[in-house]
Amino acid sequence: MSPTGPRTSARTLLARLATGFRECHPGGAGPGPSPADGPLGWPGYDAMRARAHERTGEHESVVCGTGRIGGSDAVLLCFEFGYLGGSLGERTGDRIEAAHTRARELRLPLVTLVATGGSRMQEGMRALVQLQRVARQSALTRAAGLPQLAVVRDPTTGGGWATLAAGADVVLALPGAQAAFAGSRVRPGGAEPAAYTAEAQHAAGHLDRIVPEAELPEALARWLTLLTPASGGRERPEPVPVPGALPGPSGGRLPAGGAEAVARARAADRPRAAAYLDACLTGREEISGDRCGGTDPGVRCGFGRHAGRTVAYAAQCGTPTRPAGYRTAARLIRLADRLRLPVLTLIDTPGAANGPEDERAGAGPAIAEVFSAVAEATVPLTSLLIGEGGSGGALVLAAPGSLWATPDSYFSVIAPESAAAILKRGPDQVQRTAEELRLRPQDAVELGVVRGVVGPAPGAAAERGDPRGAGGGIGGDRGAGE
Repeated sequence: MSPTGPRTSARTLLARLATGFRECHPGGAGPGPSPADGPLGWPGYDAMRARAHERTGEHESVVCGTGRIGGSDAVLLCFEFGYLGGSLGERTGDRIEAAHTRARELRLPLVTLVATGGSRMQEGMRALVQLQRVARQSALTRAAGLPQLAVVRDPTTGGGWATLAAGADVVLALPGAQAAFAGSRVRPGGAEPAAYTAEAQHAAGHLDRIVPEAELPEALARWLTLLTPASGGRERPEPVPVPGALPGPSGGRLPAGGAEAVARARAADRPRAAAYLDACLTGREEISGDRCGGTDPGVRCGFGRHAGRTVAYAAQCGTPTRPAGYRTAARLIRLADRLRLPVLTLIDTPGAANGPEDERAGAGPAIAEVFSAVAEATVPLTSLLIGEGGSGGALVLAAPGSLWATPDSYFSVIAPESAAAILKRGPDQVQRTAEELRLRPQDAVELGVVRGVVGPAPGAAAERGDPRGAGGGIGGDRGAGE
């Protein structure tokens, strides 16, 4: 019995999630017949396995095969916790390797439904080294450009959490599931149980979403649709069309001066990232967290559909961006690059968060991660400045050569207030400083930093998926970037 209720068996869960499930077994790559009571000669081990088989009907702690979730084919790997606590032994490793091999052969995504207490102590180090084997198979599948999704069930602890679950591209979890490296019997005395739950891991940025079991089929179907390109991930995708500017208080008029540009970008009634995402992407699912202990609600990252294809997005929401937000954006861009999906970035921040806690959390290294991810990306990135472009904290998400701006935006090397302070000018000189910085969107075009200022997107162009989607602005050609 799980703290969250009766545990669902592997076969029952597979039947709920997938249609046409066909089990696959390891080839001849296993270690051969095992000695009596396993590699350690653990007293009674064979009898334990026999009882586990009688209880569950399984010959090992995992079941793997192929099936269809929603409209997507996938390889599924499901743990049976009733078989020796879902522990990982040598033959478990055989089956996990077979699942990864099958996914690469068929070029299918891999979905792992985890429920394990960790490595099987009755097999000692021969069990523990299976974690290296799992990590190697995951790396090969990742290098093949295939998505890996994990569902954390209760419990997911030890090496199963540290490889199969936490190492997946997208990690979902059932409510209340134990999710931790330390199992319940080896934690420090007096440890708070809530710290070892899926909810705690989600709050710390280590998994993406909590999903009730009844909603799992639909959630997995949506994720598989988004992460499985029609091309199989082999072709370079087309760039994301440049979104048109949403109606704002300026009515599309360019700012007359620098101070006006700043005021309009900071206006409370200006369209924000959420409005742009709603306008140009459907069927969105978001990732959460930087996998380093942090989240940033001021940066939204995920995947959505535009004109029948998947687009990855990273969007700043107008707040100072924290280190966790930058690391999450870097994670998103690198995942999109592996899966051959185009990326859209929406830029809107007064700058990087710069408090003591942000420096301790690694603001500089986090920004460096995003600069590297953008520079190394082999898929096209399209960027739209929709509000404040505050120095390097904004520039880091800008696609070189494919950056556009709305009329209600500005881009500056530094905020005019900060520039005035550095120059030892009084508050009455901030407006003058804003003019001297040449931070208006049209200034950025003239300086060669921005390709053009977008106007409202013509409806016909949006329906055609025309990469020139924005019209009525200023600047060069209206392509979405090469």
